[in-house]
Amino acid sequence: MTSKKLSAILLLSCFVATSVVAQNVMISDNNSPNEPSIMMNPLNTDILVAGANLNNVYNSSDGGLTWSEQQMTSSYGVWGDPTFDVDTQGNFYYFHLSNPASGNWIDRIVCQKSTDNGNNWSSGTYTGLNGTKAQDKQWSIIDRTNNNIYLTWTQFDNYGSSNPNDKSIILFSKSTDGGQTWSTPKKINSVDGNCIDEDDTVEGAVPAVGPNGEIYVAWAGPNGLVFNRSLDQGETWLANEIAIDPMPTGWDYSIPGISRANGLPITKCDLSGGPNHGTIYVNWSDQRNGANDTDVFMSKSTDGGDTWSAPIRVNDDPAGKQQFFTWMDIDQTNGNLFFVFYDRREYSGGNMTDVYIAYSDDGGATITNKRISESPFNPNSGIFFGDYTNIVAHNNVVRPIWTRLSGSQLSIWTDVTPSPILFAGNGAEQQVNNIVQYPNPASDISYVSFKLHEESTVSIDLFDVQGRKVYTVMNNETKGYGKYIIPMDLNEMNLVNGNYFCKLTVNGNTKTLRMIVVE
Repeated sequence: MTSKKLSAILLLSCFVATSVVAQNVMISDNNSPNEPSIMMNPLNTDILVAGANLNNVYNSSDGGLTWSEQQMTSSYGVWGDPTFDVDTQGNFYYFHLSNPASGNWIDRIVCQKSTDNGNNWSSGTYTGLNGTKAQDKQWSIIDRTNNNIYLTWTQFDNYGSSNPNDKSIILFSKSTDGGQTWSTPKKINSVDGNCIDEDDTVEGAVPAVGPNGEIYVAWAGPNGLVFNRSLDQGETWLANEIAIDPMPTGWDYSIPGISRANGLPITKCDLSGGPNHGTIYVNWSDQRNGANDTDVFMSKSTDGGDTWSAPIRVNDDPAGKQQFFTWMDIDQTNGNLFFVFYDRREYSGGNMTDVYIAYSDDGGATITNKRISESPFNPNSGIFFGDYTNIVAHNNVVRPIWTRLSGSQLSIWTDVTPSPILFAGNGAEQQVNNIVQYPNPASDISYVSFKLHEESTVSIDLFDVQGRKVYTVMNNETKGYGKYIIPMDLNEMNLVNGNYFCKLTVNGNTKTLRMIVVE
């Protein structure tokens, strides 16, 4: 058998509070990317399409380990706010703002379609064209029972205007033919906003589909966080919005080092068939606890949006630190909730920023936070950072996407750590000393070395990047106090080149080492 070389990197945190086991991948640092979005094909979770301002589009066929990129063009121009969706045939849809050669800036919402996993795209169709009015911040959802595409966004009479006669409203449009044609946009709000693009502007309309084809959507504006729904595929809506939360400090706020920030809501609905089937979740952030204590929240409804829970705090750190730019998704195979956000809990001052994922498998009753960025970054408010992050999850595969700003360099990142590894219990490092894997690199044989403080039950397992166990080195063996050097015969393991995780479990607590196998 061909011998392998194993290089192993032990990822120990430089900070006291948490440790990081993550496999970050830079998608691109070309063309000053920011404001990213990502979508996964549920038919094949290795297929991913992503994008970033203004016209950067990326695709991956290996679960996000490697990416191709292109700059998109359209008959109607491309002007940012990239968002993506995928239908039941695996066709991807790319929605964005317009900048046509003739016409008005952001005068419509454009849809481009790819039938080959994001390699090639149509020239585009559009909805929302309404004279000189601006169309902004669109998001979509596809009903997977009929492939209807539902789209909601904000229309400005005159973007940025302080004239009290200029209004912002929430519009809805749908396509029943795979994005070829779109229905005439329909206003779905009763309380209009202004056009200043601040707290009293209506924004953040992200639609979700319910278990019986309902369309749910929440947004923020002068009446705080509100909700509307349609029971007939968008033909009619509630005459008056239902209040979710007063959002007392509004959706527009300041974060040091960020050029502008918002806590606009994200709406999702559990269609998993599990215990929380049909529950609607709305995720947002605000500064009700103070300008230096931005928090991430969630509210949920179990009665189709008629009533809503009190806000549930998603970040689990002590009060007084900043968490911002949240997004959420639901793994519809099991109902698990995933959130991504920027986080400054580790730092006593300055703008140093990490990226966190939060996770719940019980409808938000308990929420686990994990730092996923391998190192912090220090943004600066002189460079536009974008308005959102994004995350997608399916069948226990979770892919967040975020912007990083180091100095003047913007870049877009994801993390490909398998969720069984990422959300495994921590604590083995507290029961053992000097966890090391060596040599680095290694040929034929590698060793895991550790010292136990007390008699313990120990397991050592290897996992691939999909979270599948590929080899068990030690299975629940009882070991006494002392130092141990455990050999791993790489030839016996029959591993192909690639990324792996070695998980040491001591009395049910785990520590994970990230590994790369090469010829």
